[in-house]
Parts: sequence; C-alpha cells; structure tokens
Amino acid sequence: MTNVSDFVIDRIQQWGVTRVFGFPGDGIGEFDGALGRADRQGEGLKYVRPTHEEICALMATAHAKFTGEVGVCIATSSPGGFHMLNGLYDAKMDNQPVVAIVGQQGLNSLGTFTQQENNLERTFADVACYVQTIVSPEQAQAVVDTAFRTARTRLAPAVIILPHDVQGMDMQQPGREHWVSRSSAVAPSTAITPPDEELKKAAAILNAGKKVVLMVGHGANGATDEVLKVAELTGAGIITALRGKQVVPSDVPYHTQQLGLLGSRPSLEMIKDCDTLLLLGTNYPYAQFLPKTGQARAIQVDLKPEQMGLRYPTELNLWGDVKATLTALMPYLEATTDLEWQQGVSRGMVEWEQEMTAQAETEYEKLNPRLVFHELNRRLPPQSIVTCDAGTTADWYGHHIRLRRGMMGDLSGLLATMLAAMPYATAAKFAYPERPVICTIGDGAFQMLGMNELITIKKYMDGWDNPQFIILVLHNDDLEQVSWEMRTEDGNPLWDGSQDVQSVDYAGYAELLGFKGIRLKKGDDVGAAWDEAFAHRGVTLIDAYTSKNVPPLPAHISLEYAVNTAKALLKGDPEEGNVIVDSAKALVTEGVSRVKGALHIGQDEKEKDE
Repeated sequence: MTNVSDFVIDRIQQWGVTRVFGFPGDGIGEFDGALGRADRQGEGLKYVRPTHEEICALMATAHAKFTGEVGVCIATSSPGGFHMLNGLYDAKMDNQPVVAIVGQQGLNSLGTFTQQENNLERTFADVACYVQTIVSPEQAQAVVDTAFRTARTRLAPAVIILPHDVQGMDMQQPGREHWVSRSSAVAPSTAITPPDEELKKAAAILNAGKKVVLMVGHGANGATDEVLKVAELTGAGIITALRGKQVVPSDVPYHTQQLGLLGSRPSLEMIKDCDTLLLLGTNYPYAQFLPKTGQARAIQVDLKPEQMGLRYPTELNLWGDVKATLTALMPYLEATTDLEWQQGVSRGMVEWEQEMTAQAETEYEKLNPRLVFHELNRRLPPQSIVTCDAGTTADWYGHHIRLRRGMMGDLSGLLATMLAAMPYATAAKFAYPERPVICTIGDGAFQMLGMNELITIKKYMDGWDNPQFIILVLHNDDLEQVSWEMRTEDGNPLWDGSQDVQSVDYAGYAELLGFKGIRLKKGDDVGAAWDEAFAHRGVTLIDAYTSKNVPPLPAHISLEYAVNTAKALLKGDPEEGNVIVDSAKALVTEGVSRVKGALHIGQDEKEKDE
C-alpha cells in the first residue's frame, strides 16, 4: 500500500511532469522521502535542488515559459513557502502555469501558534488561482487534479499545501460516498476559438485598415506561422512585446522589435500613424506608447479575458488561443495588394539597425555595454537561448539582440524581479540540455542570488548533453537601471549610499568553481571574448567591466525625461560630468545615424528609379 506522498508523486507524473525544482525541510520531509524512494527505484521525477526556494519558484516559472508545460516547485512549510512567493508572483504576472507543493505542520497544530505553523492558505490566497490544504487521503486526488487543471486553464500558479502527517497516511482511493470527489488527471484543451460571427467582425475591421499593426506577445508562442500569414494578408507591420521577441523571427523585415523605453523608433512611428491595431497574446503595460484614443480600431486576442481592453479601448475582444483564433480568422481576410505601409516600415527598420550599430560602436571612457550585446548578437549560434535580467541588460537585450527562428529568449516581465536571469537560464538548460544558453545579468542582480546558482550549475552540468553555458556579467559597480530611473523619472541625483555595488572579481569566482573566466575591459577585445566563450565546451563567465553612464536612450526622448535628467544633474549628481559627456555622445551618434540612414535609403530609392 502506498501513502499520500507516493500517490501525489505518481499523480503529478500522470499530468506530464518529469522535472521538479525543490528544497527540502522537515515540513515536507515525508514527501521528500517518497521522492527519494521513487528515485532509487528508477521511477522518480528528475529532482533539481538549487540553492534557495526563491530560485525553485523562478525555475519552475521559467520551465513553464520555455516548454509550455506546468512548472512544479516544492518547499517546506512557512519559511520555505514564503521564500517561493517572489517566483510565484512572477508566474502570476506573466500568466504561467505553475504548481507549488508546500509542506505544513501536522493537522493538530493548525491554528495553535506552534513553530513554523502559519496560515498558508491565507498567505498564498493572493498569488494563487487555487490554493488548498489536503486534509485526508480521500481528498488528495481531487486537490492535485484541480490544482493542475486550474493552473493550465487559468494560466497562473496553484498551491497544494501538504501537512506533514497527511504526507505519510495510507492512501485511500476515493469512493462513491457523499462529499467525496473522484477526479481525472486529464488536461483540458485550451485551443479556444471565438464564435464565427466574432471572427467575421474582426476580419471586417482588419480588411478596412490601411495601416495595420500587429502587437505580438508571449501568448502567441507556437503561432509564428499564423502571425506571419496574417501580416502578409493585411500588409501589417509587426511589433513584439519584450517577452514576445522569440515569436517573430528577427529577419522579417517589417518586424520592428519592441515599443517604448526598450523599443525602436520604427515601432514608435508605426503606433503614431496606424489606423488598426491587433493585439495578440500580450498584456503590454505601457499605455502611454499606444495610439491616441480614437486613432485606431483595435482588436485583442487572448486567453486571459480579464486582461483584455485594459491598456487601449478595444473595439472587439476575442477570447481565444492565438494560434487557433488566427487559423479560423484567415479565411475571412482579404489579401491586400497595397504594401506601401509595410515597405515603409521595413525601410525604417533598416535605418534603426544602422543606428543601433552606431550606438554600439560609440567609444566611452569605459567599455560600452551596447557593444558587448551587439557582438553577442552577431555570434548567436542556431537554437540559442538568451535570458536577461530586469536592469539595463533588458535595455540592451531589447535594443541589440535579434532572435532568429528556433532561438528563444525570456525574462521576468511584468514583475521585473531582479536575479531571474540566472534561474531562467539554468531552467532552460535543464529543459534543453543540447542547446547553448547565454545568461546576461548585471552585477547587482548577480550578487543577489545569481552567484549562488553557479554552484547549482557545477552540481548538475555533467548531466547536460552540451555543457556550454555562458554568463555575461555587466560589471559597473552600480545599480545602473535604478540610477537612471532616479534621474529620468524623479529628477533626483544618484545616491551612492543606495546605488553602489561592491566590486567583486566575478571571473575569479567562476574560476574557483573550475569554470572559464574572461575579464573584458576593452572594446577591441569584445569579439575575441565571445569567440573564446563559444569555442569552450563548458561554462564560461565573461566579467565585462562596462561603463555605468551609457544612457539607455528610448526611441523618443520625452520632455519629462530631459527635464528630470537636467534637474538631477543640477542637484549635484556625483557622476554629473560623465553623464553629460556620455549622454552627449549617444545623442550625437543618434543624430548622425539618422542622417546617414536617410541618405542610404534615399540612394537605394534613386538606384531603383534609375
């Protein structure tokens, strides 16, 4: 006879789970013991134990993002469960199916203020779409199945709380008694398609549009071909949200990458001029960059109905899976023969890429971080997976990384939590051990928990088919993104007391663990450093000593941005001189690049006419 823990392990495998991310403790001890028994018998889940419960939850979220499967994380009672909250909120805010299994003290301890006993259902009530304590063996089946079913359909984390004594109880199959549920481990289909009448309305709006924009998010994963076909039929330009970057290949000429602070000028110009907007699987949060109210007719397609029509007053909301909905929509679309709008978008993107190259090649007193990303992009191998963090690595990732078909990339989106780049990259490597993985992270985030995860990599790398794993650390001894936000958003000068990051020999730390460390300080050495890293069949850490004063310039500098920066400098910013000089260089480069780009495009048009 099996106990409840044995049953839960078998049941989650029936739900297709092959890997879990966990950290042990006495509150989950009987369950951990059952995992160990199953592993010794060759029937267990692949158990990954990183260095912290927060990492477990972030890895489970990343697993869901990169694979489309349900991510699973496991932790002990109160302290372990509390540590997982940040990663679970990452799953909630980026609409990812994750199931957390959290230990609890015995049933008789509940509500008695004993050690490590807290009201976990109340704790997880905000983050979880479903949270339930298993209080008897007969209840276990229904709770586990409901958690997985709800996580998959609601695209959110669910939490199973498992008291220590219940973990070891003899398992009883649920009978036909009143109040006893008998459930199934069958995943519901999420390939939802809107009614035909609604699809015809959407087609009429798109067919009437002359300047159509598709804004594509991570919710369109798996629908690349359908998105491209709709763009072809409507003559649309394509913008991708930062988390949707991998959905549309970068070599599509009318794919203008991102919009907003991390976006391109062609994306901004498209939004300013468009008359029709089709939002596909995105909860893009920056409403200030979307069209003016009444300018564009808008349609949104999403599996999260509560998130539709929030950022822009849409005319039509289609509750459905992006791939299934576009497939059903296409027969009603009329192929346009007027491609002037789309071709203009493509020309703008040529100019923007020239500007990004010029920005990367601008020389500063210290190493230009843009150049490091620019040279990485030139060398990305097929099937690469790239992660970035919530600091300026996200700026440079958005501006310079171009994911081709088959490549993947992701980050913590709406939560934008620091340090996620490392657990994301490690989870990606577990899911796709044959692929090259590149983690880009700032030194502030790396010091949080990122350094610890080099230990996790050391522990598990021998099991990877291809042990190539590259970590790029932007070493500028500053919480750079926040420093710029203090200036541009609040008009406050940099405050060393909050922003300084203690300098560490990150390459040396990697070398202590037996990895390759590369110290990068000169622009002339950037290409060679990446070549060396990609030639190494193992783990490489590039310790890039970059400037902290290169401005993450948006495609359009608002008056507020400029005024607040000026206020910050007038208040005595300790980096005033460097900020002024480096910002001026970036602005000059931007202006020269735009002139060169215009001349280049004009020459191309002249040659065509001739």
